[in-house]
Formats: sequence, C-alpha cells, structure tokens
Amino acid sequence: MLAQCLAGIRVLDLSQYIPGPFATQWLSDMGAEVVKVEPPVGDPMRTMGQADADGTTYFYKLANRNKSVVRLDLKSPEGKAALAALLAKADVLVEAYRPGVLDRLGFGDGELNRLNPRLIHCSVSGYGQTGPHAPVAGHDLTYVALTGGLAASGIEARPVMTFPPLADHAGAMLAVQAVLAALLRRERTGQGARLDVSLSEAALSWMGGILTSAHRGESLRREHDIINGGAAFYRLYRTRDCRFVALGAIEDKFWRAFCNAVGREDWIHRQGEPIPQNDLIAELEALFLTKDRDQWAAHLCPVDCCFEPVLEPAEAPNHPQWQARGVVQAGSDADDVVEVLLPIFVDGAGPAARVPLVEMDAQAVLDKWR
Repeated sequence: MLAQCLAGIRVLDLSQYIPGPFATQWLSDMGAEVVKVEPPVGDPMRTMGQADADGTTYFYKLANRNKSVVRLDLKSPEGKAALAALLAKADVLVEAYRPGVLDRLGFGDGELNRLNPRLIHCSVSGYGQTGPHAPVAGHDLTYVALTGGLAASGIEARPVMTFPPLADHAGAMLAVQAVLAALLRRERTGQGARLDVSLSEAALSWMGGILTSAHRGESLRREHDIINGGAAFYRLYRTRDCRFVALGAIEDKFWRAFCNAVGREDWIHRQGEPIPQNDLIAELEALFLTKDRDQWAAHLCPVDCCFEPVLEPAEAPNHPQWQARGVVQAGSDADDVVEVLLPIFVDGAGPAARVPLVEMDAQAVLDKWR
C-alpha cells in the first residue's frame, strides 16, 4: 500500500500557506509521520479566507490533514530547545522561510548538521537560496510571471491567471521528488542532504517548449498556437446554456470522428488550415451554441473524439471516473471537506483516507519519537 512506502520516516514541517504543507501532506500519504511546527498564532492560512465555525479555513484543514501540529515560539529559548530536540530525531525538515531566516533563528546549515548529520533539509522558497532575486517577496502570480508561461497563456486580449496556483503546486511536487531522491541516497550512503527548491523554477521547468519557440523567433501570441486556442480542433466552446465544452481532437482520426458525428464532413480537410483558424473557429462556435452542454456531452462523449464537458467544481466529484477510482472523498468527517487523495496506486491498492490534523505539544511528540 502507498501508506506503507515511507513508514517510519519522520518529517518536520516548518512551512506555511500552500507549497510546503501540500508537499508534506503527500509525504504523509506515502506513510511518513508529519509534525507541523507553527508559531503561537498559527499558520496564517488558518484565517486566510472564509473560516468555518471553529475559526479555521477549510483550505488550512485540507492542506494539513494527516499531521500533528505543534506550536512553538522559535524566538524564545524554550521554543528553540524544543525544535532542536525534534530536529535531532527527524529524518526530513521542510521549511519555507526566506533565505537567511533559519540562520537568524540559530538553525543554519552548520547547526542542523551538528544536531543531525542524516537530516534531509528541504528549503522551499520563491526564487531559491541564491541569485539576485533570492530575497524578493512573491506569490504564485509573480513567480509564474517571470517564467514566460503566463504571457503565453490566456485569451488574445490578455494573459489569464492560473487557478489553482501553478507554481505553488509544481513546487510542492518538486519538493516531494527531491526528498524522495535524497532518502534513496541516504539509504546508500548514510548522508543527509541540503535541498534548495524554488517555486518559480518549478514553474519555469515546465516552460522549455515555450522558451525554445521564442529562442527560434516563432510567434508566441496567445490564441495563435495549436494548444493555446489558435486551433479550432483544440479549444473551449460556449454552449447554448452558457456553459462550456472542451474539444481536443488533435489527431486526424479524432477530428474526422468529430466532424462525422456533427454532420460536417466538409470540415475534415480543413484541420490543416493556417493557425489561427479564426474562420473555422467561428463556425464551430456557432455550432456549439445550438445545444446545451449536456446535450453535446450525450452526443459526443461516446464518439471517441477527445471531447468532454467542462464540469463545474460542484459537479466534478460525482464524475464516474473519480467515483470508480476513489480518489475524491467528500464530507467524510467533521471537517466537511472535499479532498483529492494522492492518486498513486500501489500493487492495485488505492490511497488511504486522510484524517483531520491533531494539536499536540512538543514533549508529547518527543515521547512518541523515543
């Protein structure tokens, strides 16, 4: 089972908001024991957005399920001592401070190596630990803005913000990969690791094609490429009921199947028209406005032409595929959240259900870790 893969691995999570907490949650899904260390006032994510009756947002609850939460004042001698004791027994430290903050708190690389030379220390920051932008503040929108990807995405008139946040989640995934690789190396060598993961670079790592196109002088205008809205066969279309459908018929066979299914065989030879295919797009826009979204879904989903309805968030959890795979769980406990479990199946077994976070004190964790 997935939940047995990292059994016995202890993770300290000193991060806040989205990237670090999601990374450590995915580690917990693989079986690691995660203890999240927060300041006395808690992670700001607890109150960022609409709060439940208990005063805590569901975003925070979602990101921190499966974890034990310990509150420490790391500016006090007692808090520093407690953290040092936890670090001495941990396998992994994930933190998301700006470069230099951990050093100022007294837990620089030298001290961490003294406390625990086998520790895998993963820093998740906006721009990395080095370079002129390392100390610069940012959030997902500004991280992606520097990659070239934001300029290439959206409608012709303007870029469109990504949601959920792209860099935050790409960075969380990259942090997990780095930690897993470091754990494998430690198994062979006994050596800990110092990992430097940048959220902006995590997003940048997806942009090789875009950057190469620009390097070669090719046009990168929005809605002027095959997969950014310039092709009639790969595009979102509005339906009569003001909903949307997605058509992704890139391959000839899928486009041909679509054209046959809508009775427009005359469109088959037009797939190769120059991009942007504005005239053909206009004709497809007129076609899709003749029926409601679900009528189009009933007609085209069985055709095998890479067509799907654009589901609203309230509809998505009920899709038969997600139901069959069991990766979406809705309102299963007092938290009343809809969560997507880590979708990794091991030996045919799906991911285990998560449990709500629990508040603990540092000594209780240390007693458990003896």
